[in-house]
Amino acid sequence: MTLWIAIAAVAAGSFLLKGAGPALLGARELPGWSAGVLALLAPTLLAALVVVEVLGRHWENVDLTVVAGLFAAVGVFLVRAPMLVAVVAGAVTTALLRLALSV
Repeated sequence: MTLWIAIAAVAAGSFLLKGAGPALLGARELPGWSAGVLALLAPTLLAALVVVEVLGRHWENVDLTVVAGLFAAVGVFLVRAPMLVAVVAGAVTTALLRLALSV
C-alpha cells in the first residue's frame, strides 16, 4: 500500500508543478531566451540518461558491445533511416557482437 501512496504523491506533485507555470504566468509569454533553454532540456536529459545507462556510474560497467550497438544505431539514424530501424540495427549489432564474443 505504501507504493501506491508514493505513486499518488508523485502524480499529485507532477500535476501541481505542471499547473504552477500557467497559474503564475497567466497570459504572459516567457522571454525569448527561455524558449531556447526549454527546447534543449529534453534532448540533454535524454543524452545524459543514455550515457549513464550505457557506461554505468563512474564508467565502471562499460560493455563494449552496448557501446558498439549505440554507435550502430546512431550511424543508421544519421543516414536518415527511421527511428525503429535504427533501434533494431543497434539491438542486432549488440546481439551479434555478444554472440561472437561468447564463442
